[in-house]
Amino acid sequence: MGWIEFGVSMVIFMASHRIPAAFGVKRALVSALGAKGYMLAFSLFSTALLVWVISAAGRAPVVALWDQTSMARWAVNLVMPVSILLVVFGTAAANPFAFEGRRAGFDPVRPGIVGVTRQPLLWALLLWSGAHIWANGDLAHVLLFGVFAFFSVVGMRLVERRRRQDMGEPAWAELAARTSVLPLAALLSGRWKPRSGPSLARLVLACLIWITAWHAHVPVIGVYPGP
Repeated sequence: MGWIEFGVSMVIFMASHRIPAAFGVKRALVSALGAKGYMLAFSLFSTALLVWVISAAGRAPVVALWDQTSMARWAVNLVMPVSILLVVFGTAAANPFAFEGRRAGFDPVRPGIVGVTRQPLLWALLLWSGAHIWANGDLAHVLLFGVFAFFSVVGMRLVERRRRQDMGEPAWAELAARTSVLPLAALLSGRWKPRSGPSLARLVLACLIWITAWHAHVPVIGVYPGP
C-alpha cells in the first residue's frame, strides 16, 4: 500500500503542473481569479501536494541504499536557506527568462535576482532535491528527490531554449548581457555589478519561511531537521 500511495501522489503532483497549461485550465483560472489570485491558489495547492508526496515517501517501505551521515545533514541545513532565498527573490520578480517571473519591468542594466541566475526557482529546486538525496539514502526518497532534480535540470534547458526562441537573438543578447543561468557566473565574470542591496521585505519573508519550515519539519514531515 505504501508504494501505491507514493506512486499515485507523484503522478498527481506531476500532472498538476502539466494539465492546467495543456488543457486551458490555467487560462480559465487566471481569467476568474486574476494572475495574482491564480499564483496564490496554485502555490497553496502545490505546497499541499508536495507535503503529501514527501509524507507518502516516508510511509513507503524502506529499502536502504546508503547510510545517512552528519555531513549530509549539515549540507541540507546549509543549502536550504539558499534555496529559500532563491524562491523568495525569484517569485514574481521582473524576469523575462523564467516561467515564475513577470516580463514587465525588467531592466537589463539592473537585473536584480536575474543577475544571480536567470532560473532562481529551478536552481532552488535542484539544490533542495540534491541535498535531500544525499541525506535520505532509501529508495523511495532517492526516487522522489531524483525526479525533482531531473526535472529541474531539464526544465532549465527547456525554458532557456523557449525564451531564447521567443525573444530572438538580438533581444536575448541585449537582455541577457548581465545575467547567467549558472548562479553568480555573471558576477564573478564582471558582467554584473549590483547597484543596490537586496529587498529588506523579501529578506524578512525568507527568514520567516525558513523559521516556519524548520519548526514545521517534525510535525509535518516527521523528521528532526537539525544536523
